Amino acid sequence: MTLQTQKPLAAIYVRVSTEEQVRQGVSLAAQEEALQNYAKALGYDLFRIYKDEGRSAKDIKGRPEMVQLLKDAEVRKFQAIFIYKLDRFSRSLIDLIETIEKLKQWGIDFVSLQDKIETTSASGKLMFHVISAFAEFERNVTSERTKFSMDKQARDGKVVSRAPFGYKLENKKMIQAENFFQVQELFQEFLNNEISLTKLAKKYGFSVNGVKKVLTNQTYLGKIKFDGQTHQGNHQPLISSTLFNHVQNKLEKRGIKK
Repeated sequence: MTLQTQKPLAAIYVRVSTEEQVRQGVSLAAQEEALQNYAKALGYDLFRIYKDEGRSAKDIKGRPEMVQLLKDAEVRKFQAIFIYKLDRFSRSLIDLIETIEKLKQWGIDFVSLQDKIETTSASGKLMFHVISAFAEFERNVTSERTKFSMDKQARDGKVVSRAPFGYKLENKKMIQAENFFQVQELFQEFLNNEISLTKLAKKYGFSVNGVKKVLTNQTYLGKIKFDGQTHQGNHQPLISSTLFNHVQNKLEKRGIKK
């Protein structure tokens, strides 16, 4: 009597929007047939076909079958995912790489028919690493551009993040908010009284760390700080440098780190 070895299971994911189907003529049925044949040729039995018809590739959360596919992958209901083409899975290279990295952690192989990419072989893994390198490069370039842009804003005296307590943003400019006087009160109260940060936090509706951030924030001096550098801002100061320095000295005497 011959024992039959159970074949590994494959999940097939297909997606096409109505617009793409009209333009490219690649129907779900055509994708399904090609992927089933390919999975069978590689020695897999079919677990299930996941279909997102008429769905955009922009957001995974907007594709219920994709969401279910990843949930099933995490609990290892199958051993491999087969797709027709990479852009069926995601239009974002970074999102694609991050998703495939998760699949690797879960022990799920990934196969893209048209792109000749599969993590089941040495050559497929090499191609995936090449794509990963490009994705990492894209992340670094985006990060550098963002940092350069924010640094330019700071050097120009513009706010590079949210407006702190006491200010608000209006037409991309930081101006005094209605509660600006509370910043002045908080500084004065800490300086002129032996009050703890805990009591100050409770009074003004902050956390203790939030109060400390207010008391050490150079934005209230009319300055902008970014990436370790301080620049003169375009906004109006809320407190004087004398008051600010006295508060810093008192914080230091209390052993409160900035």
